[in-house]
Amino acid sequence: MKIQIRTTILAALLLGFSTVAAAQSREAIDVASLGPQIGERVPDFNLPDQSGQVHNLDSIMGPNGVMLVFFRSADW
Repeated sequence: MKIQIRTTILAALLLGFSTVAAAQSREAIDVASLGPQIGERVPDFNLPDQSGQVHNLDSIMGPNGVMLVFFRSADW
């Protein structure tokens, strides 16, 4: 029983170290180069919603502006 616990702990530690090493080897991402930043006006677009109706920036703009949130689901 003790050997099984030690093996499990060792495997968890090795997996943790390899995950940390992989994360540290990634290149830094320049977020400012990825698209419009907070407060910037986005370019006009034509995109369908979940019902297939096409919207553009003017069609969703309200009297106080609009907040766009893009969500990438895990099943893409």
